Amino acid sequence: MTISPTPTTNRLGLNPETPEALGRVVELVGGWIDRLGWIWVEAQVIELKRRAAPTQFLTLRDTARNISASITTTAAVLDTAGPLTEGTTVLAHLKPRVYIERGQLSFDCDELRIAGEGQLLARLEVLKRKLQAEGLFNPIRKQPLPFLPRGVGLITGANSAAERDVKTNVRLRWPGAAIVTRYALMQGPQSAADVITALLELDDNPDVAVIVIARGGGSLEDLLPFSDEGLIRAVAAARTPVVSAIGHEPDTPILDLVADLRASTPTDAAKRIVPDATEELRLIDTARTRLRGALTSRIATEQTLLNQLKSRPVLANPLAGFTVHIEQVTALRTRLQTAAWRAVADERAVVATALTRIRSMSPKATLERGYAILTTDDAQSVTSVADVEPNDNLSIYLADGQLGVTVTSK
Repeated sequence: MTISPTPTTNRLGLNPETPEALGRVVELVGGWIDRLGWIWVEAQVIELKRRAAPTQFLTLRDTARNISASITTTAAVLDTAGPLTEGTTVLAHLKPRVYIERGQLSFDCDELRIAGEGQLLARLEVLKRKLQAEGLFNPIRKQPLPFLPRGVGLITGANSAAERDVKTNVRLRWPGAAIVTRYALMQGPQSAADVITALLELDDNPDVAVIVIARGGGSLEDLLPFSDEGLIRAVAAARTPVVSAIGHEPDTPILDLVADLRASTPTDAAKRIVPDATEELRLIDTARTRLRGALTSRIATEQTLLNQLKSRPVLANPLAGFTVHIEQVTALRTRLQTAAWRAVADERAVVATALTRIRSMSPKATLERGYAILTTDDAQSVTSVADVEPNDNLSIYLADGQLGVTVTSK
């Protein structure tokens, strides 16, 4: 390897006997590269790792060949370029440099620009972040779609495939659905203004319960109207729920983020704004069958319970309980009568004994033994001859009667 442009037959490094020091060779290569100037290149970012330091590192790769290079730049350059992500195509202002200590080739970058669609995406990303900071994408703001809208507002291009897809699928699913269509330019500089006008008109229509903005996809440039700030703010302010059905999967327009519902295609939008009548009828039949089965099962359960209650002795013979009590009352009555008669007999015996004793001591018993009781006219007992005088009338009580006598002498 000859570093100097002037060949010299006696210089070092030309043969094994006179080797050159590696450091010297690297320094010579670095000096030659340092003389190269700055150059603009187009490449793709394949690795980017931001760090908390002024110096930043990234890797760029050729857009057509599998050749990559390490890039050294500053945080200010990356910030100025905009929101960079891996895969973004950029224009970079580079100058080659050799790190002497490692013998490694790198490039310094003092300016970085997003190229082509990347630049467009960067502008959209800035707008997206702005609207997001205002809360326009907050899920809390999104309105629920009605289960069965009284009217469907459709904003689309005249005689477009998106219009046919939405109307055909809506009517297949719910034949009675009312569709109010407003045509607008779906591409070009006037598209956003047309869509806003149609949106405001449908939003003021009391018969429209949901609004669908439908287009059948397209390139990033074709879909720019659906990232227009004015349109986004109009959708956010709409009182009627809005469905975005742009049908573009790789790059999501901002309309998808602010809409109350995002549908992947116009056909998907039709399936999500109205129910399927056939499926709903099937669900109703299924629910009716389940309800009938539940009621039948409940009635059978209650009937079984009633049968069990009826089979119980107390319900089979309601008077059975009284029979036991009647037997108890009869037994108690018998016991009470027995006790009463026993008490009467005992008292009768006591009375008889008392009568016997009384009779044994009564005057009648004395009379029955042959004695008599003598009384005066005034019923005073005569116990002494001194109690009477001659010619007094006296009564004599005998066992079997009474005699009247007159005292003749004493």
